Amino acid sequence: MSLVAEKPTYGYELIKTIEEKFGGSYTPSPGVIYPTLTWLEEAGYIRPTDENGRKSYCITDEGTEFLAANPGVTESILARAAMTDQEGRGGRRNVPMPVMRAMENLKTALRLRLRNGSFDGDVEAKIAAILDNAASGIEQI
Repeated sequence: MSLVAEKPTYGYELIKTIEEKFGGSYTPSPGVIYPTLTWLEEAGYIRPTDENGRKSYCITDEGTEFLAANPGVTESILARAAMTDQEGRGGRRNVPMPVMRAMENLKTALRLRLRNGSFDGDVEAKIAAILDNAASGIEQI
């Protein structure tokens, strides 16, 4: 919503702006952006306008009041997005390809395993233990 407060915008432009703010490490899908815009509209925080044949969104007075009353939320998200190490690295652009490939493999394996059926507490515990061990191993490097 804070991005809409900066200037009226439309869905695709929001996707690209968020991707830039996160240094390429996160790109929201249309399946995230458009339902969120609908929810914000239904809550009265933004309203659609027709701008050059596109459905563009601008903030309402209620949205402005909400942002003013909750400044820490937006600031903490943007601060995390802007964090870089002392060499100025941040986002996916500087992740070595073997690490990026492994991250994507993990994400795909988890998504497929969760989608392809139910499993019992034993399988849940095994998956959690594997992920916890991986995290510990990375922290120890």
